[in-house]
Amino acid sequence: MKKTGLFFGTFNPIHNGHIELAQYFLNHTDIGEIFFIVTPLNPFKKNSVIVDNNDRLKMVEYATARKKNFYPSDIEFKISVPNYTIKTILKIKKENPNVPYSLLKGEDNLSSFDKWKEYESILKNVELYVYPRKIKYSTPVALENHPRIKNFEAPLINFSSTEIRNRIKKNEEVKELLSNKVLS
Repeated sequence: MKKTGLFFGTFNPIHNGHIELAQYFLNHTDIGEIFFIVTPLNPFKKNSVIVDNNDRLKMVEYATARKKNFYPSDIEFKISVPNYTIKTILKIKKENPNVPYSLLKGEDNLSSFDKWKEYESILKNVELYVYPRKIKYSTPVALENHPRIKNFEAPLINFSSTEIRNRIKKNEEVKELLSNKVLS
């Protein structure tokens, strides 16, 4: 049975790099579909300025509309804040108990994963599929060689949503980084 990939993010905004990474996991792993879970408030980004939840969800819908096996999700809009990943995973697994899941995360998140709420429970419920970042991060000793954590040589994305927002503020070009509908 193919796995379902869970790609959490604030997606503020979703960009072509997110889509490229998701497509990599569909093409090169045992994942058969990916849910883009729009996070209302990341507990680690409390002071961030975030675009309205429904606007970010709409951008994810635009970016994934013509992509086979990509599905936007607002599941975290229906869960009490703060939005801890474990709460969402347990809700998803309760609704679909026979589906195997993998959580897609950048290696920057792996470097602090042992600080996440109930990270051991997350690893009991899903595998962690890790993609590289442009800056190398170290894995916490407790997670080195963990059988539920798999590293992949996915494409290295050299830009972020933060960089896109900063470029927009400076009236710099971002056309090549976003789908046309997301850009508009």
